This record gives sequence, structure tokens and C-alpha cells, in this order.
Amino acid sequence: MNGSSEQDIIDRPSTEQLKTEYNRVIYNKKFRRVMRSTVYILIVVAAIAVLVATLFMPVLQIYGSSMAPTLDEGDIVISLKYTDFDPGDLMVFYIGNKILVKRYIAGPGQWVNIDEKGNVFVDGKLLDEPYVQQKALGDCNIELPYQVPENRVFCMGDHRTTSVDSRNTAVGCIESDQLVGKIVFRVWPLNKIGPVN
Repeated sequence: MNGSSEQDIIDRPSTEQLKTEYNRVIYNKKFRRVMRSTVYILIVVAAIAVLVATLFMPVLQIYGSSMAPTLDEGDIVISLKYTDFDPGDLMVFYIGNKILVKRYIAGPGQWVNIDEKGNVFVDGKLLDEPYVQQKALGDCNIELPYQVPENRVFCMGDHRTTSVDSRNTAVGCIESDQLVGKIVFRVWPLNKIGPVN
């Protein structure tokens, strides 16, 4: 025997080492496959969530105090794509590049009147507004009584002294194509989680 065959015996892996290496390679392949599948699934789920949130259930964060005490700054709410509102519903709509939240007061063709004490009348009937803590005429530069134009809605914030809404020509009545939806649920803060009225 020459010296090279002895060297060959030393360098050859054992059957156990081969099995271990084989199992490691198989495990790595499976692990990569599972990781790739998991990443693909997460991307698809995230894309679906973004699509649903954008098209059907926009999630919004509240800024400002115009809807206090119903909604406070920092609240996070879910809205549903919706265009058919009842008096008192919380609507979401675009003004320019901003999204605003106000309360639906009256629809097309209805007459709105507000007295000096802040009582709101729709078609001559006093509107029941348990969500308003302090009534006020507020920032109103429209001529009252006011008839809501066709294809528009009249809205007001709950914090009547600070809210700029349909009482002011800066916002005016909202066109149907500006509407985003109706706020239905608050998800933040956790101590206030639940339906929003």
C-alpha cells in the first residue's frame, strides 16, 4: 500500500456524516421553500387588506376638535363606503385634498334654519341632537333659512363653536362625488373601542 490510499481513507466522510449532510441540505431547501411561501402569502394578504381598506372600509385618524365630544383628536375610526345617509350619521368626504368628518344634517331640497341659540331646524322641525353638548350658531355666513341644492348634503360638526362646515361658504354643501363613506366603528383608543353614533 502506498501513502496516498491511507490519506484517501482519512478524507472520506462516514455514512453517518453523509446522512447528516444530506438531511441538512434537504432541511435548508424545505426551509427556503416555506419562507418563500410565507413571504408570498404575507404580501398577498397585505395587498388584499390595503385593497379592502382603500375601496370598501377606509381607516381614518381624526385631527382637530370639530367633532368633539363624539370623536377626539387621535381617534382611529373605520368607515364604510356609503352614499345613503340618515340625519345624524357621521359622514366622511373630501374637500380639496383633505378628508373631513362631519354629521349629516339635511339632504337635497330640504330647508335648514339655525336660530341664535344654535337650535337646528330641518323643514321647520327641531332636530334632536343628543350628540351636541353646546349649541351655537357658530361660523355661519350663509343666509338662513337655507335650501340644500340638488345632489348635495348639508353637514355640521358636533363642536358647533369651532367647526367650519356647511354653515360657511368655505366648505358649503357637499356634493355626492365628494363623499367617501359613513363612520361606523372606532378602533383606537382601546378604552373607547366600539360603534360610533
